[in-house]
Amino acid sequence: MTRKNKLTLALTLIAGIVFVVIMVKLKQPPERVEAQASATPVRIMEITPREFRTEARGYGQVLPARSWNAVANVGGRVIWKHPELESGNLIPEGTRLLEIDPTRYELAEASARADLAGIEAELRQLDQEERNTGELLKLEERRLTLARRELDRAETLVARGALSQTRYDEQQRATLQQEQAVQTLRNQLNLVPVRRDTLQARKARAESALASAREDLDDTRFEAPWDLRVHQADIDTGQHVSPGQTLFIADDITRAEATVQLEVAELRRVLSQLSGGSLPETGSTNHFTDFHDRLPLDDLDIRVTPTNVPDVHWPGKLTRVTSSLDQATRTVQAVISVDEPYRNANPPARPPLVRNMFVQASITAQTPEPVIVIPASAVHQGVVYLADEDNRLQRQPVSVAWQQGEDVIIDDGLAPGDRLVLDDLVPAIDGTLLAPGDQP
Repeated sequence: MTRKNKLTLALTLIAGIVFVVIMVKLKQPPERVEAQASATPVRIMEITPREFRTEARGYGQVLPARSWNAVANVGGRVIWKHPELESGNLIPEGTRLLEIDPTRYELAEASARADLAGIEAELRQLDQEERNTGELLKLEERRLTLARRELDRAETLVARGALSQTRYDEQQRATLQQEQAVQTLRNQLNLVPVRRDTLQARKARAESALASAREDLDDTRFEAPWDLRVHQADIDTGQHVSPGQTLFIADDITRAEATVQLEVAELRRVLSQLSGGSLPETGSTNHFTDFHDRLPLDDLDIRVTPTNVPDVHWPGKLTRVTSSLDQATRTVQAVISVDEPYRNANPPARPPLVRNMFVQASITAQTPEPVIVIPASAVHQGVVYLADEDNRLQRQPVSVAWQQGEDVIIDDGLAPGDRLVLDDLVPAIDGTLLAPGDQP
């Protein structure tokens, strides 16, 4: 290395050392900043008791409240059938639907009427005979009285020797003959009640035969007992039917019934909201057998909705509840009646409630007093998060009365005015600073 290079290196080192010394002398200490705790943003809901509608929901099928299984009580040939007597058609009340050949039953009715008329004539004849025999008996009794007087005189004359024994015997025989005639007429009158009873029995049998013939004649004609919809009709004109044969099946369209499966606890909870309701939460379902008389069921809000048309519903009424549980689902069957299920029907937008339609039923009742309702997501294993006056996190144990959908009803642990944290904080440490946001 040359002398010139060594001098350059020495000057560079000296300059570097001078720069480092100057920088150290000019160095400023770090600025002190006090640490501030960061607040966690959360959503807050203020607790306010409110009225709540308790709901029991279930699914089931619709059946008509009344169904007419038209069975032939008499045999014969079908001579007339209504042209609308086909499956699916609506037929108004009083419409003649079907007629079986009535000829043989008309003849049976005429024969029964003739028999009855003959018996009534015999009864009138018997009455007349009774009157005639009574009049004749009166005459014969008068003749008997005269004969007995004559016999008494004959006895007196025989005792005096003024009358022969032969003449006396003749008078005695005449008196006996007259007594026999009177007794014969009396016997005839005594038999009149027996003959009348016999004729009355025959008359009753004839009247029964006439009533049976008329009933058979009525059974040859079928009329709609109410507004109906034909479910099944497998009969046609000219077909011969036998007694006991099913002719057609028709459903009443004035009322339908939906039998739905409900959770026992849900139904009890709804019924317990009604005034005067005090159904227990545990035990058998026998308590449902007499609740109709104890609870104002008209206060229930019941809606029946076809599952394939969820935006359409029908108002219903709780009619009855079975007294036993379904063995498979452990649910109870509630029967809900719907009046006029065909009114305002406009298929397919608003279909009527027809046989075997699958529906969802909702039974709701309003709580008699305001309750505390919070989102179910705000409960964390029996604990909720509250924001105190200083916006610090406070863990609060609560007791859940029941859960319905996304809401829970709290019966202990919260009070009106408490500020509930709706977010799930991780970790949730008491005293954590919160930054409450807008209430939902």
